[in-house]
Amino acid sequence: MKKLVTCLLLLAFAKTLTAQQDPQYSQYVYNPIVVNPAYAGNRGVASIVGLHRSQWVGLDGAPRTQTLSFQTPISNSRVGLGLSIVNDEIGPSEETYVSVDFSYTIPVGDQARLSFGLKGGVHVLDVDFTRLNIFDIGDFRVTENVENKLSPTVGLGVYYHTKKYYLGLSSPNLLQTDHFEDRNDNSSATYIASERRHLFGTAGYVFYVNDAIKFKPATMIKLVQGAPLQLDLTASFLFNEKLTLGVAYRWSAAVTGLVGFQLSEQVLIGFAYDRETTELGNAIFNDGSYELFIRLEFFNSYDRIITPRFF
Repeated sequence: MKKLVTCLLLLAFAKTLTAQQDPQYSQYVYNPIVVNPAYAGNRGVASIVGLHRSQWVGLDGAPRTQTLSFQTPISNSRVGLGLSIVNDEIGPSEETYVSVDFSYTIPVGDQARLSFGLKGGVHVLDVDFTRLNIFDIGDFRVTENVENKLSPTVGLGVYYHTKKYYLGLSSPNLLQTDHFEDRNDNSSATYIASERRHLFGTAGYVFYVNDAIKFKPATMIKLVQGAPLQLDLTASFLFNEKLTLGVAYRWSAAVTGLVGFQLSEQVLIGFAYDRETTELGNAIFNDGSYELFIRLEFFNSYDRIITPRFF
């Protein structure tokens, strides 16, 4: 069984490296700066978000993701700044993204704002093939580990919002970088990984049901060459500005339950549980996917958000 699981992981890993690579999140509505630099500073206060995701718990070598992001508006200006760190592990590979975010916001109406963002940073790739059960120990592709393989990242984004809805379009990395090891037999290079461009579209709307309840449908669309279109649909209710309950559906992939609680004016915590709707969801070694996050916000006396935004 162990060899079977390892083989399946290796196949999934190979597919991941050549197709869809960026980590996925069920609670994407709380941390959009990771994929869209134009969001930097748009909450109006300094904000830190930490998130951990364990995917397909029980499956050896399954994906694990940690993100840490910081963003803040610059006082008396239209500029927002941010910093994002993403660590993603799957099987024998570990990828780390460190990027700095810059945004510039233009008022386009009484309550509407249009922001443009730029993301720049570095991507670090490590692959430890000793963590696999190698069937062919003479395979040159798995004889040398990849250590601290660096490549630059450059991304762009645009973000439009009012008090009731938002729209976003972004690509966190426009550069397509190939990681490879040259063979010694004068044949063509063999690519271990190829960074594909990802395009994200996000949208959400807040309906005020009554004074105590807000309803927000939201969506994220991910498009990447070589992988199926990924569509996330989310519906959340906010009760008395404190408790958030929601459900989400990842098209042909998973269903999700979401809960969040505003512990104080500065602290929001959240939890999500995914259950696969594919054959993988029926596997006895798959206990689903878990996601935890915490958001800390720092207010000045003059920029306190009296009615917290739902996005």
